[in-house]
Amino acid sequence: MIEVKNLTKIFIDDASQGKKDTIRIKAVDDVSFSCSQGEIFGLLGPNGAGKTTTLRVLSTVLQPTSGQVSVLGFDVVENAQKVRQNIGFISGSTRIYDRLTPEETITYFGRLYGMERKKIRQRCEEIYDLFDMRKFAHTLNSKLSTGMKQKVSIARAIVHNPSVLIFDEPTANLDIMVGKTVLEFIKLCREEKKSVILSTHIMNEAEKLCDRLGVIHEGKLLALGTLAELRQENGMDDIEEIFFSLVRENVD
Repeated sequence: MIEVKNLTKIFIDDASQGKKDTIRIKAVDDVSFSCSQGEIFGLLGPNGAGKTTTLRVLSTVLQPTSGQVSVLGFDVVENAQKVRQNIGFISGSTRIYDRLTPEETITYFGRLYGMERKKIRQRCEEIYDLFDMRKFAHTLNSKLSTGMKQKVSIARAIVHNPSVLIFDEPTANLDIMVGKTVLEFIKLCREEKKSVILSTHIMNEAEKLCDRLGVIHEGKLLALGTLAELRQENGMDDIEEIFFSLVRENVD
């Protein structure tokens, strides 16, 4: 479903552009992984590790400097529109338009995906039940709590029922109740045989949710495998200890 082969993404520092010593920042460095149908693949790493850049390439927001990335067989550069039609991208920091209501927001994005109004109405009903949104479906977004806004953000990303879901730190800044709702939804996606990419720096989330993990630090993939495989390879049980051990080895 998702194939990432030797992905590298380099940014050019704007202040140095055109100068003799142009500064090049390698945000992602030769990263390879895959995610199958019905699997949750986790990218585990601290802020600035390259997780978000990788996911933005997957979602066609950024183009790779080198390497190949495909979603459902569609190349993210050559078939970007096809990729966008088949994914849902959810971030913990995505803004929503304050002057619309949740229902208007979901409907707007449904129309962008070319959905018929009857199908959008049906999906709204399903989503309201899924995220307990009925009580604020017609309230202006500007008046919603952070948790309610995150539910709206997720709703607009899944209105077209995509087969691939990309979650970038989806529980960031959420209270424990809304965070639990988001995590339960991610589990549901796996049950529905969707492919899920989850980036997180929260060890507990990664341990509970992910079928396989990629540990990433300073743009490099330090380890890849199931939690059982990572434990065996590193001789440790605790995922946090494994992570810090891998980072120390990379620094050394």
